[in-house]
Amino acid sequence: QVPLVESGGGSVQSGGSLRLSCAASRYTLMGWVRQASGTEREGVAAIRSDGTTRYADSVKGRFTISQDNAKNTLYLQMDSLKPEDTAMYYCAAKYAWTPAGFFLEPEKYNYWGQGTQVTVSS
Repeated sequence: QVPLVESGGGSVQSGGSLRLSCAASRYTLMGWVRQASGTEREGVAAIRSDGTTRYADSVKGRFTISQDNAKNTLYLQMDSLKPEDTAMYYCAAKYAWTPAGFFLEPEKYNYWGQGTQVTVSS
C-alpha cells in the first residue's frame, strides 16, 4: 500500500485556522485521529468512499473533512481552533467497508501516517 503522508500542521493562535492534508491512495475509509500528550487517541473526523462523514462532538461545526479523489488527497479544514485542539494529528485509513458507527474508533484503522503536530496557543 502507498504510505500515508500528512502535512499542514503548525502553530496558530486560538480562533485561527489550519488545513491538514494527507496524500494517500484510494481507501474505503479515511479519517483523522489525534493524540494529545498523556491522553488516548481520539477519532476526530472520518469520511467513507460514498461520502458519509462523522465528526467527534468536540469538533462539530468547526472542522470539515473532505477528499479530492483526483489528487488522492484527504483534507481536514480546522477553523475556530482552541487550545484543547493541540495534539499530534494522524491520517488513518482502511480498505474494508465500515459502518458509520465505527468511523471514529482508532483501533478500526489499519494504515497510519507519521503524524503532524498542531499547536494552538491562547
